[in-house]
Amino acid sequence: MKYQTTAAIVALMGMTSARELNLGGKMAKREVPQEHAHQDIIDIVNTNLKLNNPLEIQDAIFSLLGNKAAAEGAPNVQNLDCLQQIVADQAFTNAKAANDLAGQVAAIQFRALERNTGSVGLASVLCNETATNPEIAAITQHQDPASAEASGNKQIALDVAAQLAKIGADPNLAIATGTFAPGQIGDPTGAGNTCDDANDPNGCINTQKLLVPDVTEAEIAQAVGGAAGGAAGGAAGGNANAGKGKGKGKGNAAGNAGNAAGKLPSHLNSQSVDPSTDLKECGAAAGGAAANKGNGNANNNANAGAANGNANAGAANGNANAGNANAGASASVNVQTFTGTLGGAPPAVISSAADAKRPFSVDGSTFVNAGAALQRSCSVQHNKCANAANSGQLAGGAAQCEAQQKQCDAAAAGGAAKRAKKLRQAGLDFGDCSDPAIQFAAGLDGRKENSFGPVNSADFNHGSALNIKVISSFICGQLGSKCKAGKATVDACNAADKAAQAATGKAAADAFNSALGV
Repeated sequence: MKYQTTAAIVALMGMTSARELNLGGKMAKREVPQEHAHQDIIDIVNTNLKLNNPLEIQDAIFSLLGNKAAAEGAPNVQNLDCLQQIVADQAFTNAKAANDLAGQVAAIQFRALERNTGSVGLASVLCNETATNPEIAAITQHQDPASAEASGNKQIALDVAAQLAKIGADPNLAIATGTFAPGQIGDPTGAGNTCDDANDPNGCINTQKLLVPDVTEAEIAQAVGGAAGGAAGGAAGGNANAGKGKGKGKGNAAGNAGNAAGKLPSHLNSQSVDPSTDLKECGAAAGGAAANKGNGNANNNANAGAANGNANAGAANGNANAGNANAGASASVNVQTFTGTLGGAPPAVISSAADAKRPFSVDGSTFVNAGAALQRSCSVQHNKCANAANSGQLAGGAAQCEAQQKQCDAAAAGGAAKRAKKLRQAGLDFGDCSDPAIQFAAGLDGRKENSFGPVNSADFNHGSALNIKVISSFICGQLGSKCKAGKATVDACNAADKAAQAATGKAAADAFNSALGV
């Protein structure tokens, strides 16, 4: 299987290599050189980064190096642990403003690439800031395949797939973000099983067939499901307006992007691309290639439209008149009640019955429970506030932003008690306790890697763990003892515990929470 799709994008867009800097001398001295392995993705990100580069980052490649080397190419960036995210975030913003779907795809992929570390088996530090674009904020970088943290690489690839689907791109392009086979820990050369060729526009990890896929297309299809549409029209610059149909179907509003001028032909929206045979078609189709065509809605057949790249049910005006595609939209409500406005109001936390498994959303990212969604909303507001304060646009300094975030989080916690009461009224009775949901995230208890932990640490006081069973078993035990929940609730929790064991990473937490209705 080939993984050269992004090379086809490079040829299609007529982009030249963005490696003006003579970096060879500096890079030869570092251990584990592999920053150019995905040069196909890097070239696209570089091009979009330079469209608007307020921090004057010299080259995207610096963000894949260790902090000491990275500082040379990004002297205006204070938090170098977040340089890779900053580059991806800015490139995505610029590509979105330019209506460039290929650029948005590359930015999402770039955020997930493995970053260089000093030795085989050493994981890179995770960024502790929130990106402006939720599509970038949802992703972290792959970790050294020989490290313990590499267990999260599969989930990272699935997260990439989900974000690609949301913008109307092929989620299978997430496979191209994979890294190498594990090296030997203690290898005195520090080389591992890597490659590093700045002159290979296809990415030497692809050319030399060194990429080890984290996931299969089948696993991506199962994880992404019907979520590939909806936002696609927006990604191509179009409108996706619900029609006036009165149907009560189960429409998924999944109309994918239509013709995105100058972007990939739809049949190239897969990782199985051979540049030697397909690039000629790219040139011929550059004027109006369709991205992600097909039946975007099982019940409404809201297929990708024509003309302007907008999700349109067969017409040419760019509007998705998809009948009952958004049948439940009228029931959507904003459950974010915090009213602080330093740096702007917090993003709305939309609760909707349209997606029973992930009913809460913030700026396009979906969540299983309201607590996690509210936390994201508060974090996004904090980030905007801090940026405004640090740039001088907001007087009073960044400390006030920290105080506001605490107030926002407190308001969210207060709402959790009310939600718990509603849950008891709706069915499961958690006794003296509230929300028993499990979260899967980085930074729990100061951990650098993703781990599991209770969302409600007040009622379920347990440290984080790498195995979800440690947390799920504890929560089920607490429900039956401390919380004095009924047998039906404890039985439901034990069933949720078993469901979680069949999955990994975030999917395991989602399975547990979904089984309990939280």
